[in-house]
Amino acid sequence: MRTLTVTEVARHFSAVLDRVARDQEDVILVRHRRTIARLVPESRAENALEVLGDLYRTLDDRTASALAAAVRRARENTGEALEKLRNPWAS
Repeated sequence: MRTLTVTEVARHFSAVLDRVARDQEDVILVRHRRTIARLVPESRAENALEVLGDLYRTLDDRTASALAAAVRRARENTGEALEKLRNPWAS
């Protein structure tokens, strides 16, 4: 965590933002020796598979198996629906 004055941040705003983004470092802004704000890097974007993977690791075996089966069934059903969309005359 780095502490900078508001004046320093104003003079080097682009460089400060670059550092926050690149180094994932918080920056505390100080005015008259008082903390007034904090620049915090945005958390990394996660796709649905990563989120479900994190969730999966927190579940007990029975619940995890049920979730995996439900996802598998949904994928199988989606495939059929997509095939019918591609070929509306498919039986």
